[in-house]
Amino acid sequence: MLSCRGRKNVAGLERPWRFAPTQTYNPDTNPSGLISFGLAENAPMRADIANYINEKVIFTTDSVSYRSSASINARLPIATAAHLNRILGAHTPIQPDHVLVADSATSLGNMLGRNLAETGDAILVSRPMYGRFELDYGVEADVEIVYADTTIDEGFTPNVVEKYEIALAEAEERGVRIRAVLVVNPHNPVGRCYPADILKATAQFCAKHSIHLISDEIYASCVFASGDPEAVPFTSILALNLGKIIDPNLVHVLYGFSKDFASGGLHLGFLVTQNKQLRHACKMILRLHSPSQAAITIGTTILEDQDFVSSFTAKSRNSLAAGYRLVTSFLDQEGIEYAKGGNAGFFVYVNFSSFLLKDDSPTQTQEFKLAQKFLDEGVFLHPGEEHGKDVGWFRLVYSHDELTLREGLRRLLGALQRTNR
Repeated sequence: MLSCRGRKNVAGLERPWRFAPTQTYNPDTNPSGLISFGLAENAPMRADIANYINEKVIFTTDSVSYRSSASINARLPIATAAHLNRILGAHTPIQPDHVLVADSATSLGNMLGRNLAETGDAILVSRPMYGRFELDYGVEADVEIVYADTTIDEGFTPNVVEKYEIALAEAEERGVRIRAVLVVNPHNPVGRCYPADILKATAQFCAKHSIHLISDEIYASCVFASGDPEAVPFTSILALNLGKIIDPNLVHVLYGFSKDFASGGLHLGFLVTQNKQLRHACKMILRLHSPSQAAITIGTTILEDQDFVSSFTAKSRNSLAAGYRLVTSFLDQEGIEYAKGGNAGFFVYVNFSSFLLKDDSPTQTQEFKLAQKFLDEGVFLHPGEEHGKDVGWFRLVYSHDELTLREGLRRLLGALQRTNR
């Protein structure tokens, strides 16, 4: 009945714990509902965006058409380039024609997989890493994700390049061609930013092997003052002078509205690349991944209002810093290990391995059992989805209002207290 690809996708739906359940908790109307610490969404800032859209965005007939007859489609790449030049500090200024607009950074990852790699080729990432890249690059493009295993700290040191070399050689031995390295900066799930020298070393590695470098910078403005003097500030790959290191046609940046603007449901993403051939290849399949004219209208209005962008970003950073401090204080108080040095994103990477229910089952099954304990208490965390070298690490999303966050932590502690350490 189905193609091989179709059957493979159906099987993917049956993978346990792959997808996060919807949060149903409401302190007033559903106080016993589920709290999700699994979905990376900046919930406290959604009202600000919704209010701005209701008050400032003017829809016209162009906003509901297939294509705009006005200049708005041209305005968005101009506004995006200006915005990204400001927040990324691009060494070579981003030009509007370097920007490709699509319905999400997720779709653009799929498009990169399809246009940079053949079926069965691979994208190389260090791990721990955001687990759904396997879907983003694999479901349609049928591109494999190859992992270079590192410790958490190692991923941000020169050792990561050594691990890339090992993983690339092992992939080639089994006939898998690596077509690109993918970095997420700021990092998901660790919540750190990459040092500039490691970004340069990664670019050198890519140049050495004539492969592409994809930098997913979806959290570029979600960087805050964590109070840790050793936290590394954000540096975009485009802020570096890479001209003598790597062909700029091999460097591509992903960005979008889902994180910086708390607008995952808006579906608006951007690819920034000087590679004209790649942009044309993506345009050919853009009809399958194009944003709505309504989203284009909203995005243009927001990015052209830099006073709003500045105030929104400042408020968001303060909110994220408060959530980070609350969660890390809780973890410190309870003596639970987590990845230190975080100052970006919506999450803390937490080690719950000492709470695994030790029995004769496989270690991942033990992790699933702990996740079920959390779920039974009314709080959800993804088990095994933020792929790491070691079992028992969970990504805990703290971008909630304080009341929800405290209630979720109370439930989490209740689940932990009912396990055998």
